[in-house]
Amino acid sequence: MPYAPKLAAHGTKIALNPALFARVAALHDTRATLNLNPDALRLLERTHLNLVRAGAALNQDAKPRMAEINQRLATLHTQFGQNVLHDEKAWHLPLTDQDLDGLPDFVIQAAKQAATERGIEGYAITLSRSSSDPFMTYSTRRDLRKLVNEAWTARGAHEGAHDNRALIPEILALRHERARLLGYPDFATFRLADSMAGSPEAVGKLTTEVWQAAKQRVAAEESRLLQLAQTDGITEIAPWDWQHYADRVRSQDHAIDDAAVKPYFTLDRIQQAAFDTATNLFGLTFHPREDIEGYHPDVRVFEVQHNGQTSGLFLADHFARPDKRSGAWMSSYRDQEALDGAITPIIVNNNNFARAEPMLLSFDDAETLFHEFGHALHGLLSQVRYPSQSGTSVRRDFVEFPSQIFEHWLAVPETLRQYARHHETNEPIPDALIERLLAARTFNQGFASIEYTSSAILDMALHTHPNPEALDIDTFERDILAGLGMPKAIRPRHRPAHFQHLFAGGGYAAGYYAYLWAEVLDADGFDAFREAGSPFDQATAARLKTILASGDTQDPMQLYQSFRGRLPSVGPLLRDRGLAA
Repeated sequence: MPYAPKLAAHGTKIALNPALFARVAALHDTRATLNLNPDALRLLERTHLNLVRAGAALNQDAKPRMAEINQRLATLHTQFGQNVLHDEKAWHLPLTDQDLDGLPDFVIQAAKQAATERGIEGYAITLSRSSSDPFMTYSTRRDLRKLVNEAWTARGAHEGAHDNRALIPEILALRHERARLLGYPDFATFRLADSMAGSPEAVGKLTTEVWQAAKQRVAAEESRLLQLAQTDGITEIAPWDWQHYADRVRSQDHAIDDAAVKPYFTLDRIQQAAFDTATNLFGLTFHPREDIEGYHPDVRVFEVQHNGQTSGLFLADHFARPDKRSGAWMSSYRDQEALDGAITPIIVNNNNFARAEPMLLSFDDAETLFHEFGHALHGLLSQVRYPSQSGTSVRRDFVEFPSQIFEHWLAVPETLRQYARHHETNEPIPDALIERLLAARTFNQGFASIEYTSSAILDMALHTHPNPEALDIDTFERDILAGLGMPKAIRPRHRPAHFQHLFAGGGYAAGYYAYLWAEVLDADGFDAFREAGSPFDQATAARLKTILASGDTQDPMQLYQSFRGRLPSVGPLLRDRGLAA
């Protein structure tokens, strides 16, 4: 028996234990008389709510079914993720010297390294984003771009033993049944009842506002791409054309070429930029510990100090490997707590950069590193008593705020001038190039907003469906996108069959909107530094540090209002994306 259902059964046995719930309920009923500290009171209230939401208040006839649902979902989640990983490992596009048209040297070297790792001659493009995205951007071979795009799109949707389309209706049906057992009409309503957003209607209002603004913008973007593509004899932009022609248009209209930008962004310097930003804002310092062996030779270990005292360990695991799942994420091997003495955290950042020499990053790769490091800081700066309130143990639509606001510091001119240096000459990135980089940040945001928001809308539609077990996933996806007026040249960032946020676990189920919700917070939040006159204003940084240190000891909207002095506004998000009217 796989471990996932065993762990689910163990967790369910605890959550549905009647004696445990009776004790928690008795304390919860008398909480006003207990004279608890605020963190302890919140812990009691959240523990009671979490047990209720897990089914502890159900009658004895319903509890066994809840346990069955949890175990089956654990099995299905694991199988879903393994199927995607299988498809990513099983596919690569072999290339010869004749297939390299348009590819800059760093892409060629990475493709050569990928081929060597797979024991084949020549070059290989894999389904790691750090391999496929640069190929889609630079290759002038439209036929090969189509092959890569279709392979990426088809992950998890191949008929046979690894077809995730057969798993999705059962996952959705089990979630729907669990929500109904708990008294909710659907899973999305259940999930959002305990979120900052509060309801599917609130999420719909936000996604609709962004979708409509993006639709107006994307038509003009596509027209400009087609104008250039027609010089190559292309009469209609296809999904495998967008990245390629967007890069060429950006190069023409903004005088920016990623191949010219990447030499200034080396992995080691950008990691150091993230470390030093954390030092300047929050007082943390990072010290290599070559004497500590990581779980893989790729892993580098750093001791984290605050005021000269060890406050945790940070592990950097940046490179793609055949058996490593795709994407980028932060995780923890040990969470900070102080219940029975001070426990320091052990935090890891995972990326999937294609190994090359020199190790150069795109600006997007650098932003991803900063994003995940923002999550790491949420864990490293945690100062709570109870482990269940530590670090990132916050509501799903708040957990992305620390990561997304930290991205802003990569783009401040002070960071770029100091750390964006040419890997051969050590010359700083020219000011003119910085200006063009920053001016181009709203470029292609119609596309990016459509790509993301369509996935968030699909998520909500799937988790509000009244009869999900009967769904034909391909038909449902096609109908939803048609109803939205999805542009033919754009596909959702995640199609259902490889949408691991939703189906390789339950964390982002009916919660993918959270990135957009957090972007409202991060755009509005970074404006606090602009208003203070400096991206490193110490008073503003201290208020932000309070959010990161507080974990789940306070309501997230109260934390945000204490930091900002008011409720968040969607205006800065639309402005930063270039979508404001």
